[in-house]
Amino acid sequence: MDSTDSVSKSFGGKSVLITGICGTVGKEILRQLIEMDVERIVGLDINENEIFSLADAYRDKPKVTMYYGSLRDRESLNERLRGIDIVLHTAALKHVGVCESSPRDAVLTNINGTINLIDAATESGVERVLFTSSDKAVNPTNVMGTSKLMGERLMTAATGNGADGRPILASTRFGNVLGSRGSVVPIFHQRIEMGGPLRLTHADMTRFIMTLEEAVHLVLRSVFMAYGGEVFVTKMPVVRIDDLAYAMIDLLAPRFGHDPKNIAIEMMGTRPGEKMYEELFNDEETRRTLETDLYYVILPALAPQMKNASERYPGCRPTTADHPYNSALAEPMSRDELKTYLLERGLLD
Repeated sequence: MDSTDSVSKSFGGKSVLITGICGTVGKEILRQLIEMDVERIVGLDINENEIFSLADAYRDKPKVTMYYGSLRDRESLNERLRGIDIVLHTAALKHVGVCESSPRDAVLTNINGTINLIDAATESGVERVLFTSSDKAVNPTNVMGTSKLMGERLMTAATGNGADGRPILASTRFGNVLGSRGSVVPIFHQRIEMGGPLRLTHADMTRFIMTLEEAVHLVLRSVFMAYGGEVFVTKMPVVRIDDLAYAMIDLLAPRFGHDPKNIAIEMMGTRPGEKMYEELFNDEETRRTLETDLYYVILPALAPQMKNASERYPGCRPTTADHPYNSALAEPMSRDELKTYLLERGLLD
């Protein structure tokens, strides 16, 4: 992947639109982009209060503009995309439980909304669109993962359909972004502060984890590495959920005046659509995956987009993986390793 200086230069003079800018990832993308020499940044979200607060926080940055707007509103997207060079698409319904109970809304936002964005970007002559997906898109068992998989496939199918081969569209797959809204870290943190109990679905459940900085690092670098239709994945450590709970209890309980031994853990059982493990690429994708020391590049399955693909990515090589990138097949971090990971990255501050 490109260096930080190279990425910053690539964004120089560009107009960037961030969907879902009020989310954890959207805010961090904004924070990092504001330090680069971008021409302007347009933020789009449906959270009125957060849009107001974010606009106020950046009121002294004239190149930043915030708008209330929905992916479901095609006319609004057409208006906001005028003059935009790059779209970073982070908006979505992301909670598995919410999507399971409201599948129609998940389709309207995550699938139809992505179609609206692709069409508006194509008509507006946008150069590049980067879609943020999830490990739940691999062999999906729930509505959220299925909608994210459809988003990836829509990006791959639409790349280069506009004039002059624009836009170039690609995707990134995230693991669980620790510390983001909806991740277990702030939930566990709050429950430990209260003295417990912590509620887990299953002790043997495993997950890929990444920090917010790693997630945004992947997004910003993938934008200019893409030729169209790829899925970019960061190599991530694996944790068992109960190990994460016990590590956080050991670290946080004394801080709040509690004895770690007195913080109870309750098992609730898996929720509808929930896997015991997650995958970052499956067996079929393994055959068309390149890698570096830090990243995987899953090439598009469509034949025209595969031509000379392996020559396009400096430093990449065919993957040595001979099995799916599955959290159940990877060695999880030990509790001591987890404690170091959490502390070094300031995830418990």
